[in-house]
Amino acid sequence: MARTHISGFPRIGAHRELKFAQESFWRGESDDAYLRGVGKELRARHWQLQRDAKLDFVTVGDFAWYDPMLNLSALLGALPSRFGFDPSNLSLAQYHELARGNKAQPAMEMTKWFDTNYHYLVPELDSETTFNGGVDWFFDEIDEALALDFAVKPVLIGPITYLWLSKSRVAGFDRLSLLPKLVIRYLRMLDTLKKRGIEWVQLDEPALCVDLEDDWIEAFSAVYNVLGDAGVKVLLATYFDTAAAHAPAVAKLPVHGVHIDLVKAPQQLEAWRSALGADKVLSVGVIDGRNIWRADLGEIVSSLESLHAERGERLWVAPSCSLVHVPVTLASEKRLDAELKSWLAFATEKLDEISTIALALRDPAAAEPALAAADSALDTRRASSGVFNVLVQRRVAAITDAMACRKSPFADRSRVQRHSLKLPLLPTTTIGSFPQTPAIRQARAAYRRGELRALEYLERMRAETATVVRKQEELGLDVLVHGEVERNDMVEFFADKLWGCALTENGWVQNYGSQCVKPPIIYGDIYRPEPMIVDAAGHAQSLTDRLIKGVLTGPVTMLEWSFVRDDQPRATTALQLALVIRDEVVDLEKAGIRIIQIDEPAFREGLPLHKADWSEYLDWATRAFRIAAGGVSDATQIHTHMCYSEFNDILPSIAALDADVITIETSRSSMELLDGFGEFAYPNGIGPGVYDTHSARVPSVDAMQRLLERACEVIPAERLWVNPDCGLKTRGWPETEAALTNMVSAAKTLRQKLAAQRTEASRIASVACRHAARSGAAR
Repeated sequence: MARTHISGFPRIGAHRELKFAQESFWRGESDDAYLRGVGKELRARHWQLQRDAKLDFVTVGDFAWYDPMLNLSALLGALPSRFGFDPSNLSLAQYHELARGNKAQPAMEMTKWFDTNYHYLVPELDSETTFNGGVDWFFDEIDEALALDFAVKPVLIGPITYLWLSKSRVAGFDRLSLLPKLVIRYLRMLDTLKKRGIEWVQLDEPALCVDLEDDWIEAFSAVYNVLGDAGVKVLLATYFDTAAAHAPAVAKLPVHGVHIDLVKAPQQLEAWRSALGADKVLSVGVIDGRNIWRADLGEIVSSLESLHAERGERLWVAPSCSLVHVPVTLASEKRLDAELKSWLAFATEKLDEISTIALALRDPAAAEPALAAADSALDTRRASSGVFNVLVQRRVAAITDAMACRKSPFADRSRVQRHSLKLPLLPTTTIGSFPQTPAIRQARAAYRRGELRALEYLERMRAETATVVRKQEELGLDVLVHGEVERNDMVEFFADKLWGCALTENGWVQNYGSQCVKPPIIYGDIYRPEPMIVDAAGHAQSLTDRLIKGVLTGPVTMLEWSFVRDDQPRATTALQLALVIRDEVVDLEKAGIRIIQIDEPAFREGLPLHKADWSEYLDWATRAFRIAAGGVSDATQIHTHMCYSEFNDILPSIAALDADVITIETSRSSMELLDGFGEFAYPNGIGPGVYDTHSARVPSVDAMQRLLERACEVIPAERLWVNPDCGLKTRGWPETEAALTNMVSAAKTLRQKLAAQRTEASRIASVACRHAARSGAAR
């Protein structure tokens, strides 16, 4: 009989209980015991859901106070030495300082988890890293689950993926040199699990789904030849793409089973099926762990019948990856259209889908009612998706190559813009959002509940906008924003104004730490019935003589940060979104907005894991952005924003976007991410972030000036902008004003320094010319 399990469950809670407990703890309103109590309650609740769904195992180790990679660093004892914390005696307060920074140290670097919108904390390693052990929270949670009489399958990030995702504190340091010490620590952890009576442990190695270099592949085999004989059964888990190339080598290792992602890479099944001996478990990820559409259970069961006949209980059924990427439950959705709701499955419902598949393989008659209900929902969805918006389809078909080009090249546009905009050297701006105060959130909630009429809500938002504009003027910023006071989320806000999209009430997904988003559901063709932010941006511009930057979310980010329909190519949906954004950009220009930012923080995120698949994605993603930006005159300056990703390997495509200015996150890496732009000779304007907006830490003027001077070594000052890393929505006003005051001061100080240097250089050149002239006359 096929067995069932999951790789992980959303830890934030159906109503974001962990988020609110974390933030209360950070504000000093609750203590360590309260936060731990909330975590313990959530873990027990989620384990019970897995038992109620009749899964064979409950998964332990997927819970984290902030991030699993940070949890693993704390478990290994591999904490950044610059904080000076004792790994074996780490408090929850110190743990969160690693993630959020403190007065003395910036936070650990944060970046995207493979091709998802989840962000992880990047371990910092060097030759002094020991892996001598740290906190025992992982084992405490296993003891909790065992005490509740659950059948436990612990899960840990595997050693190769951990090292591969880490960064070296010292340039040129080979992280693989740490592998012997790391393997010893993993052996000790596996031995501890064995002593607790654990039969199976899952080690996640999604790094096997990227293009690893030979030394990493060799290290992988060496590691698992050791760990596979540690006395507990090892389930080696891969996900997010195919790992079929490694099937023959893995089959020879003493691991006891392999998990593969058959949603993202169904073509890999035959390679693993033939490579793995009948004595090894093959766990098939057949339920989509990253999207919310109900699965075709009948088709999945049919595809697994022969495999089940071959392997029996050595066939395991699971989601493709951890369910942390989807909301907790549909039970909280009271306002969602009933028909649309019948097409969906969130994490809790996916547990039932897994159970139904296993039941159908074992006893088809018993599973028939559940399979019939799933088929009925699928039939309804298929019938509805067959009704196309003819207008949208015609517009996509009519797209031309000329629509994906600005009227002139950047060199010509930049001259026009310098004359038109009259900005100083190193112009200062922000990314877009400003603090969302309790008053703003309360007004939005009251409007949503019908307690505020539309006109009263508009008046309140305009008053808040006026406050944001005035504060920016007082701070001395050169290019202002309207502050996005009316926006709940950069994707959800726009999706709410588009046909073909739906919003949930409680479909929260963890982005990082306590930050959660509610991805919209793109279920049909996308149409913009009316302008979305033209009124807000135009009103803000009427309040000031300074330039207001209109800020939009780009088509690729709208796509990547939504739950997207799976009945047409993603590239087609991206073009529909591009046309929507293009219309808005043109309308903003007509309304007098001369700088328009089209945010694309998810551009790198959508990149496939295997380089062989990159060109197709980059072609349509770049084209979508260029279509969105291509409808305006040379005098209108187009910005884009990207954050918390590695860009060096796709810089040609980023340059191909042809944005006049790109702003990027660079402060956590001390401008390291900017080096690639310099080596590539990135041709357009660039604003490297000078401080981290995801930390409460306020850097000094000197610290920001040093970062700017570092940036000037890489990019000519004439093409540099000065800005924070990201939006300021989650920050408070006191720290925001303090940080921006320092940022503006740093920019002004550097302007004066550069002006003095240029005056002196000009004087020296003049003296040299006069000297040369006199020498020539004498001859």
